[in-house]
Amino acid sequence: MNSKVKKSVALSVVAGFSLQLVACGTILYPERKGQTSGHLDPGVVILDGIGLLFFLIPGVIAFAVDFSNGTIYLPGGTASLDSGEVNAVQITGEMTNEKIEQAIFEHTGERVSLEEDAVQAREETITLSALNREVRFL
Repeated sequence: MNSKVKKSVALSVVAGFSLQLVACGTILYPERKGQTSGHLDPGVVILDGIGLLFFLIPGVIAFAVDFSNGTIYLPGGTASLDSGEVNAVQITGEMTNEKIEQAIFEHTGERVSLEEDAVQAREETITLSALNREVRFL
């Protein structure tokens, strides 16, 4: 075998190993670094699996790097609900946190605090004057 061919093959193998060492998800989706959980991205799993199939050690390293970086997970999204899954309670007068908390307690029997970090509030402007204010919750 010619020495140029040997060098080319050696460089190709080294380049293949090097690419597998940094993992597919880390190369393709660097913006995903830091995710801790979620649904697995099938494309990244397949690419890492191909690396595992052809090069055992680099494939294992690719999976380990993608899991530790969080780049193997799909980015989070938003959830949507049907209108039947949302409870609406009418509140008359000025809408305050205390009135909202009381209305939720009366409807569900559970105490909530709108001051907690896990609670998300959103104010929407409704232009129709015929509509009363209402609180929506799950």
